[in-house]
Amino acid sequence: MEEKKKIATRQSYGEALAELGEKNKEIVVLDADLSGATKTSIFAKKNPERFFDIGIAEQDMIGTAAGMATFGKIPYASTFAMFAAGRAYDQIRNSICYPKLNVKICATHCGITVGEDGATHQMLEDIGLMRGLPNMTVISTSDDVQTRWAVKEISKLKGPVYMRLCRLETPVIYDENQKFEIGKAIQIGEGNDGTVFATGVVVNEAIKAKEELEKQGINIRVVDIHTIKPIDEETIIKCAKETKKLVSIEDHSVINGLGTAISDVLTEKYPTKLIKMGIQDEFGRSGKATELLEYYGLTADGIIHQIING
Repeated sequence: MEEKKKIATRQSYGEALAELGEKNKEIVVLDADLSGATKTSIFAKKNPERFFDIGIAEQDMIGTAAGMATFGKIPYASTFAMFAAGRAYDQIRNSICYPKLNVKICATHCGITVGEDGATHQMLEDIGLMRGLPNMTVISTSDDVQTRWAVKEISKLKGPVYMRLCRLETPVIYDENQKFEIGKAIQIGEGNDGTVFATGVVVNEAIKAKEELEKQGINIRVVDIHTIKPIDEETIIKCAKETKKLVSIEDHSVINGLGTAISDVLTEKYPTKLIKMGIQDEFGRSGKATELLEYYGLTADGIIHQIING
């Protein structure tokens, strides 16, 4: 089997943002002294007059972005997710979401795959924090193609957006002709033995599990939920009705993340059991990204176990 090209979604973000900035002069980019890691440095090299390094002052960065939005600019504000969603939560809530300002918060280094940076930098609660905010759209991309689409698409969306990006290089899943739409999940396969709802870095693990299960005569479908808010209720209910087992997997706490969002839909619209895979109400630990995914069971083998035995 041909090895798939791998690229970190933070790299895709930086490159797509630079391209977008060439076409749309209203785009401004802010960073908090991490532009080399968040890849906003790519934009900065091409458009230095529209790039603002605020320094290690994430709350100030969000407030500044809010001010720019009131003058018709489209700010993209970036830093690590721990600082973007955590340290600047108050400013996001009161200065961006409450007045519904057109600010795009694109947070990199999300989840357990930050790896050796350890528990203090492994943001496992950001989906919960952001999806709980009125007016906020929450997006978690799974590969290079989807990320490039999302960077450009959210510039057309009026209002606050939180986009979740990862440090780890991950395989390219989609080809350039794939169609995406905010709020619409992507179904991969038609199997009726189970559905695996996945988001972000673990979508590829779900696809690997699907391929391995096929060899055992078990046919499942994978649903890539790139938009967590607003979530695709129609696809969730359809899969619940058509498949025997439901599993969700995310590089995030099982509390208030993708699994919880799906459960909210099922509870109200089509009550059924959902197995939630993720970080089970604990902090992360230091280690290589791939080792941590293995440790917490967020792999194809972990999914296969849940489909067969869960």
